[in-house]
Amino acid sequence: MILDDFLVFDTNGLYCRYGDFYLDPQQTVKQAVISHAHADHAIAGNLDVYCTPATADFMKLRYGKNAGRNFTLLQWQQTVAIGPVTISFIPAGHMLGSAQVMMEYQGVRYLYTGDYKLQPDLTCEPIAWLKADVLITESTFANPDTAHPDPVAEIRKLNDIKINILLGAYGLGKAQRLIKLINQHAPQKKILVHHRIAPINTIYEKYDYQLGPYQHYGRKLMKNQEEYVYLVPPFTFDSYLRATGVKRLFASGWKNLQVNDQDTLFISDHADWNDVLQAVEQVSPKQIWTLHGDGSHLKKHFYDRIFVKVLN
Repeated sequence: MILDDFLVFDTNGLYCRYGDFYLDPQQTVKQAVISHAHADHAIAGNLDVYCTPATADFMKLRYGKNAGRNFTLLQWQQTVAIGPVTISFIPAGHMLGSAQVMMEYQGVRYLYTGDYKLQPDLTCEPIAWLKADVLITESTFANPDTAHPDPVAEIRKLNDIKINILLGAYGLGKAQRLIKLINQHAPQKKILVHHRIAPINTIYEKYDYQLGPYQHYGRKLMKNQEEYVYLVPPFTFDSYLRATGVKRLFASGWKNLQVNDQDTLFISDHADWNDVLQAVEQVSPKQIWTLHGDGSHLKKHFYDRIFVKVLN
């Protein structure tokens, strides 16, 4: 029997009372199951952390000694019991090390997606699928009007820009995907990386994800017009608001983060509407629970076929 209260939100985040653990908690907790290393899912200071090896490496790079007291590292589909609940990880395709969390309790399977994407990405493990009774899915872009464009077509826009480019992107996950895509589809570009991004690249290379050529940023280099792409995190991008001699672009799936209507680079690491529908088809759940977005469109779409509950 599916338990309606298997997962609930409290002041610390999404809580599994039957296993006494949190999924991607928002406040420091005793037991945290972390789906991936982005800061809105992986905070510092938890006592017992369950995650993939890559996620642990990213957390330790960001938080140092405060990353977590005890780490339990799980390989794909390796199981561990947290109280009476058995958990395991399968790839989510969102970024390197990102996991969906399968939770099994009293014969019922609950699959928490974390953030996920279906688009091909050579810088992380491709998404995998398992059947579950309940699919707990993010609904960030779960709107019938949302369809993510082809990332290759987006990257090829850079070929038409002959001056140096200041390219803003989140440093963990997005930046590495961009480096790989640029090297593949705009190979004449010379990629420079911000000093905050370079150590993250090293972790990718540790896990044998080769991004292709890039070099550390040098101010003298950017004074020359040699089709450089200087890849920077958001705070640096914002500080170069009046930069001259460069084309400013910000790579994101969010329209409000695009610099202007003419120069856009829509590259998302989340599932769009059709992706979420495909996830439902692959998982074949009896129920869908939504969070991190607007679940009302899914509730309307499946109203006579699958029970949909909005968690957040």
